[in-house]
Amino acid sequence: MKKKILVTGGAGFVGSHLCERLSKNPNYEVYSLDNYFTGSIDNHVLNVTYIEGDTTDIAKFINFNPDMVYHLGEYSRVEQSFDDMEKVWRYNKDGIFAVLEFVRKAGCKLLYAGSSTKFGDGGLGRNASPYAWTKATNTELVMNYGNWFNMPYAITYFYNVYGPREIQTGKYATLIALFKDKMKNGKNLTIVSPGTQKRNFTHIDDIIDGLVLVGENGYGDEFGIGSDEAFSILEVAQMFGGTIDMLPERRGNRMTAEVICDKTKALGWGPRRKLADYIEECRENGWK
Repeated sequence: MKKKILVTGGAGFVGSHLCERLSKNPNYEVYSLDNYFTGSIDNHVLNVTYIEGDTTDIAKFINFNPDMVYHLGEYSRVEQSFDDMEKVWRYNKDGIFAVLEFVRKAGCKLLYAGSSTKFGDGGLGRNASPYAWTKATNTELVMNYGNWFNMPYAITYFYNVYGPREIQTGKYATLIALFKDKMKNGKNLTIVSPGTQKRNFTHIDDIIDGLVLVGENGYGDEFGIGSDEAFSILEVAQMFGGTIDMLPERRGNRMTAEVICDKTKALGWGPRRKLADYIEECRENGWK
């Protein structure tokens, strides 16, 4: 019998890569539940069953008991979350409760994609934005469900993921993709002041390696998946080589975050890709 694997947010940036990797395992049947808020049908891959719907209605849309749920389908932007409070609450707070109840009743394991923002600025980052707070408190609820109901779980933390299928334009564009798009179109690179805020940019392939490994072998909290290399936003812009425009400071923009990857590395994971190599590849391909 094949194992049924459900990925929430499976049509998004990280979720689509996870679905693609899992679908290559002949022992898995892979399903995606996505509301296509930031996901796209352009991210669909072969051998995955796609279901459109909100995680708040997971029990209505998923009529089988999966063996594993990867819960990636939440709101995931810091600065924009101040203006999107209703979406943040629905997707992150109402959504996590529905998913946890579904997983509890299904009797399967949950991998929850937490946010490294809760480690930012010595722990102050957890309250710096609606996004950060909802994600931090969600990890506490996941742990409590594990203790209250003997529910197997693992919590992972991503650090500034980049790579193919990032959102390149519009309100929800991510930094590396945004810089690529600006270079491609001959526009100046914009940096939120002060520019010295540091990030551990991690390639999507390294993220997926970690996710699959933790999903199969990890239990508990603090499975960070992040590059050992840290760069300031200004240093990253200089790697791209474009003209730089500085923007005013914004709320919720943390300066640092502790990278906690010891438990993931103990399972045999390690980052293998470097940001500088990726930027050079993009340059050689005309910023595509």
